[in-house]
Amino acid sequence: MVAVIHQGSSLREAVNYNERKVERRVATLLDAGNYPKDPADLTIKQRLARLENRAKLNQRVKVNHFHVSLNFAPGEHIAKEDLKQIGTLYLEKIGFANQPYLLYEHHDSGHPHLHLVSTNIRADGSSINLHNIGRNQSSKARREIEIQFGLVKADGRKGQALELRPVNLQKLEYGKSETKKAISNVLSTVLERYKYTSLPELNAVLKQYNILADGGREDSRIFKNQGLVYYALDANGNRVGASIKASDFHFRPTLKFLQNQFAAGETERLKHRAKLKNSIDLTLVRGQGQSLEDLVLSLEKEGVKAVLRKSPTGLVYGITYVDHRTKCVFNGSVLGKEYSAKGILDRIGQKNTTLQTTAKILDKNQSSGGSDIKLQERVSKFASFDFNANPESDKSSDPLLEDLFAPSSDDSLTPWQLRKSRRKKRKKNTSQ
Repeated sequence: MVAVIHQGSSLREAVNYNERKVERRVATLLDAGNYPKDPADLTIKQRLARLENRAKLNQRVKVNHFHVSLNFAPGEHIAKEDLKQIGTLYLEKIGFANQPYLLYEHHDSGHPHLHLVSTNIRADGSSINLHNIGRNQSSKARREIEIQFGLVKADGRKGQALELRPVNLQKLEYGKSETKKAISNVLSTVLERYKYTSLPELNAVLKQYNILADGGREDSRIFKNQGLVYYALDANGNRVGASIKASDFHFRPTLKFLQNQFAAGETERLKHRAKLKNSIDLTLVRGQGQSLEDLVLSLEKEGVKAVLRKSPTGLVYGITYVDHRTKCVFNGSVLGKEYSAKGILDRIGQKNTTLQTTAKILDKNQSSGGSDIKLQERVSKFASFDFNANPESDKSSDPLLEDLFAPSSDDSLTPWQLRKSRRKKRKKNTSQ
């Protein structure tokens, strides 16, 4: 069993999301816990009102609802009474005993799963702390329920962890499927289960499933308002269709949410760093003389996706590793200089070719009067690129490269507070 928790500030949105599924007959209301009436006797308005009235007891709390999906392995057939018990028991174990809740069974995916909607505001107006509830209380509750009901375990299966991806993470086919639903299925798994520290690192995972998270250009309204949108991509990585705002999804995968994920991913992925480095080192040793493309294929067989960043001319300038075994994403330079794009090219013997290619491209642009090469369309606070060239360690004889890497003596862009003040020369007293 896998529990995916979604937190937000709108009970109405969470309830309506599930009720729309019920209307479309792809979901069923199984239970209404701690309600004055049976589920069948409640209108949609009454179901929502019970939760909203409780949430109003504490209007200082921004996050006033709790929405979680409990996902079971494909092929597991669980009786409805057992599903109701699992939902009730799960809430009790994470500290939501006696809280009103709605329990829905969804039938629109390749695996059986439940959705629970409740509020973290108690009857006395106090709030249940949701900080790290997924990592702490939820994980413990999940493991205990797996044992009690004999469910397929999400971990501890000798590397064969439960994968809920027959539909969730399938490649999108724009125009053939409900795009928002398909994107939602991918996001609900990737955002919670992978450890990443930046938007480019997250996109290294999402692009493998034809999805892009975009914070907009620096001069766009989206960027200025700290917004975020998601796109479906075609087989060539081009955007197709209209963008979907992060706030349009019921679990609100907004920039603010991602910033919390970035911070958590920074520490959570550290324990898996050595394993990934060892895998890369071993792959390089086993395939001495291999090309960069061969290395990428070899790593993929080990469960590691090496995502290369290239200029429009095909020049490799960055590399990001997506370790699907540990669900961790690392930019190459974070692992060490020898794992960056330049470091890897050096280790497989493509250094000289790369530098010569760079020089030729720069020389061509300079002689033709063309614009400079843009390896990066814009630089934002989310950017995480792999420019690790060290001119000091590489005594290149190419004067063009030396000029490019030479430090500038122009201090016109230095804030005046940081500039050294010039001492005024005293005029010599010539009068005797």
